[in-house]
Amino acid sequence: MRSSHPLLNDLLKRVSRSFYLTLNVLPQSVRAPIGLAYLFARAADTIADTDLIDRDRRLLLLKRFKAQFAGERVDWEEVRAIQASLAPCQTAGAERRLLEQLEACFRLYLDFAAEDRERIRTLMGTLTNGMEMDLTVFPGQTVQNLTALPTMADLDRYTYYVAGCVGEFWTAMVCAHRPALAHWNPSEMAKVGVRFGKGLQLTNILKDLAGDLQRGRCYVPASLLTDAGLTPQDLLDKAHFAKARPVLDKLLKMALDHLDQGWLYTMAIPRREVRLRLACMWPILFAGATLQRLASSPDWLAPSASLKITKGQVYRIMALTILTAGCGYVGTALWGRLRKQVV
Repeated sequence: MRSSHPLLNDLLKRVSRSFYLTLNVLPQSVRAPIGLAYLFARAADTIADTDLIDRDRRLLLLKRFKAQFAGERVDWEEVRAIQASLAPCQTAGAERRLLEQLEACFRLYLDFAAEDRERIRTLMGTLTNGMEMDLTVFPGQTVQNLTALPTMADLDRYTYYVAGCVGEFWTAMVCAHRPALAHWNPSEMAKVGVRFGKGLQLTNILKDLAGDLQRGRCYVPASLLTDAGLTPQDLLDKAHFAKARPVLDKLLKMALDHLDQGWLYTMAIPRREVRLRLACMWPILFAGATLQRLASSPDWLAPSASLKITKGQVYRIMALTILTAGCGYVGTALWGRLRKQVV
């Protein structure tokens, strides 16, 4: 019943874009809590990215939002205050609608089982740390304020906060709701799920690198650039692309290594759990196609470059895996082919 709720259909489709494909194919028993968790994550991201509000104010609003997941009680006045502060500042209709429906999201959340609420609370307590990093590490919003994450450890921590912890959440949720996974060791699979999430996030970072540089954010660690004789500002100049290429290739390889673990995670899902398999296969295969596009692009660092995979690629991947019912042999062959085209 909950999975048919308008918030988890119309609104979710508007704000999740391509990820809605993955959410929509999930088994019924986990679709609602995972979908609602995604809405909360997007709300947190929207709070952090509302440029019309100054940075300190956004950080405060983000902390107030995070506080709603500290316990069982929701402070409705705080939720409405967050809505009133942010919704009028949204230029994108989907994000505005999400914030306008924030109170409704919390009311739906309170209707979930206590165990599912606890899993969502744990996720949101960690995931929002990534948004706080964005607001504290990067001081400005233009190339004049361009700043890099200091070290590889910082990049690893950031990818854990914004996506690795989602792998833990996902594992806890499917283990609780899918009897076919009773043989899984949840704590061990959660560790693999963390790598899965990190791989997806690192792929997004690499895909959005040029745009983020224009916003003053360099997720390529300064230590890695220094070792190559580069600065974050050098990434803005196409003349330095050849020198930067080995650095970017190192991060590509790191993303692939994480995604390899994600593929092992996916193949550990029993064949009869077709929907769950597809929900894990698709993001990995989409990420592989994205990394292949990056690896072959001479304009990777150009702000005008279009690095997203085409709808045609998306539909071909979906069609092949659906028609073969999530077959591991077919999926693994496809993943292997994409992987070889990257490195």
